[in-house]
Amino acid sequence: MATVQKELEIGQTRSVIWDAVRDVGAIHRRLVPGFVVECTLEGDSRLLKFANGMSIRELIVSVDDRTFRHAWSARGEPFTHHNASLQVFAQGDGRSRVVWIADLLPDSLVDKVGEMMSQGLSVMKKTLEGASPGKR
Repeated sequence: MATVQKELEIGQTRSVIWDAVRDVGAIHRRLVPGFVVECTLEGDSRLLKFANGMSIRELIVSVDDRTFRHAWSARGEPFTHHNASLQVFAQGDGRSRVVWIADLLPDSLVDKVGEMMSQGLSVMKKTLEGASPGKR
C-alpha cells in the first residue's frame, strides 16, 4: 500500500485553519477554491468535483476538534482503497503546520495523488493566508 505525506507551513493561526478544514461541506469555498470546484454533502459523505475533472465520493470518518484532525476515505474508482487525514498543528507567532497523509491502492496512483495533494496544499496556503477569523 502506498503512503503519501505532505506538510506545509501556513501563515495563519490554527483556529482559523481548523475552522475552514472542519467545515467539510464548504471546502470548495473556504479551503481549496478552484482546486475543488463542487462539494455536496450527502449523509455522512461528500461528493467532490475537482478542477481536473475528477469526481469522487468521500466518507467523512472523523472531525476531531480536540486534535484538530479530519479523516476521510475516498470511495470508488480509481481507488481500491483510500484513507486520508489532515491535521493542523500550531507553530506559534500566528503560524501553523498542516500535515496531510493518504494511504491508497493501487500503488500506481501514488504520483497522481501526491501531485494533487501538493496542488491542494498550495491553494490552501494561498486561501488561508488571506483569511480572517470567521470569514466564509
